[in-house]
Amino acid sequence: MAIRRQRRSFPLVPFLISLLAVAAYGRLISDGMPATPSSSILASPLSSAAIRLNSSSPATAAAEECEQSYGFLPCTTTVFGNMFLVLTYGFLMFKAATFLSAGSELLLEIMGPGLVGGLLLPILGALPDALLVLVSGLSGTKETAQSQVLIGMGLLAGSTIFLLTLLWGTCVVVGKCDVGENGVAIDSTDTKGFSLTGSGITTDVQTSYAARIMAISVIPFVIAQLPKMLKTHHGERLAILLALIVSFSLVLGYCLYQVFQPWVQKRRLAYAKHKHVISGILQHAQKQALGRLLNDDGSANENVIRKLFHKIDNDDSRNLSRAELHALIIGINFEEIDFDKNDAVDKIMDDFDTSGNDTVEEDEFVAGMKIWLHEAKSKVAASGAYSNKFVNDYHARTREEHDQLVDRSDEAVESVENPGWCIAKAVGYLLLGATICAAFADPLVDAVHNFSNATHIPSFFVSFIGLPLATNSSEAVSAIIFASRKKQRTCSLTFSEVYGGVTMNNTLCLGVFLALIYFRELTWDFSSEVLVILLACVIMGLFTSFRTSFPLWTCLVAYLLYPLTLAIVYVLDFVFGWS
Repeated sequence: MAIRRQRRSFPLVPFLISLLAVAAYGRLISDGMPATPSSSILASPLSSAAIRLNSSSPATAAAEECEQSYGFLPCTTTVFGNMFLVLTYGFLMFKAATFLSAGSELLLEIMGPGLVGGLLLPILGALPDALLVLVSGLSGTKETAQSQVLIGMGLLAGSTIFLLTLLWGTCVVVGKCDVGENGVAIDSTDTKGFSLTGSGITTDVQTSYAARIMAISVIPFVIAQLPKMLKTHHGERLAILLALIVSFSLVLGYCLYQVFQPWVQKRRLAYAKHKHVISGILQHAQKQALGRLLNDDGSANENVIRKLFHKIDNDDSRNLSRAELHALIIGINFEEIDFDKNDAVDKIMDDFDTSGNDTVEEDEFVAGMKIWLHEAKSKVAASGAYSNKFVNDYHARTREEHDQLVDRSDEAVESVENPGWCIAKAVGYLLLGATICAAFADPLVDAVHNFSNATHIPSFFVSFIGLPLATNSSEAVSAIIFASRKKQRTCSLTFSEVYGGVTMNNTLCLGVFLALIYFRELTWDFSSEVLVILLACVIMGLFTSFRTSFPLWTCLVAYLLYPLTLAIVYVLDFVFGWS
């Protein structure tokens, strides 16, 4: 990713030690009498040689047994025990996704978009989901795999629908701005509260292209479902094989498209350059000895901002023209940062010119500078009063972010301090994340399966609701942070990545699932699950492919889709008996 986040170390080893400490599990047994405090004793694996279980029947003993993953990880047959294990393994999968994301960010910063941003990042982003889908039907007998594969389908459907409903709607809410008369959201202007029609978000046209790609990615689902739609058993394996081939072909095509059209990654670089221009202007104001831009309490110093306005306003017209802004940018030393000066002027106009008259008036300049300073405060923590050093620190921070995002791999390696160490660190993050995924995917699937048995809740619903929170939380937090900046550029980036995540679910993760079905000769019996995936992708795909502005009421459509899809699966499976 383009923008580095401060990473906190995770005490993984102590956590794993504490996890293994609960591996000694036990259960109450009795000597044939009803269990009472006086007649019950605790049996553990260590005492099994000395204490024999006097079960009422072999069936009862079998029902109480649980199988330890890898022969040593804890297991239980109780509801709360399995809930604890699901939460624990889910948290580990969340940390794995975080490590994979951190390693991907470092590689992108060092090597630039291209192959890394277009090929490696999408695959790494889908890796936790893909591994969980894989292990859901990889081990055990064919009957066990057929039962547990519902967990993989639940994750597949849950991740897609989570991204398109709950996350999509939340990004609209946190990114909303006032909608102008032309139907376009005005950047950084949010005065209409929660007006369903007066506020919303606007994306660029490239984001609608990503939505169209997402809509196309449902083709493998349709192919796999064709025999069911035609109500025939002939050609089922052929349909699965064809859908499998199409899935991985779409993965390859999508990655190649990202490699040769890396506009999502380039947007990040453009945004980093714009932030560096902002910080340069702020630093320039202080170097001109106009005064401190921030008061001691962190509020903007309007007097200094107005002094800066009059200094830039060479013709005393009380508004700033493009020529005056261009002269300002040329007069600032950006330390040989290469960027388009005219494009920088356009972006400043976008930030400041709220009236749309192609000039920046004094009040608009003050309001725009306040927004810039607020963003600077959110990026650089000041200790005590806000001194001149605060702006210098922000300028250094934006320069560092720009250097790490230069869109030329050779120069990018040179601009990063100690690139060899950074590459080793990135590889370490990726290996750690992949190892955790591989190690705990199977125990998590087992825990979900045991929790489903203990609560009598179908495993599909458990995985549909719970697992996407573990595997998509890191991306969700990042998307919400970007959307909260309330800019068209950042909203476009946010929704492009949401659509990209759904595309990888519908292609790579589905391809892994189809490979399980085909090579293990399992039965494809997921009509209701496929229907809700198609419903969400088609509705949101059509909804977002041909428009770029979304009023606030559109978030209600997304939110309502989530419970609707759950209700549809329940009714079709348990009322009409589809599965």
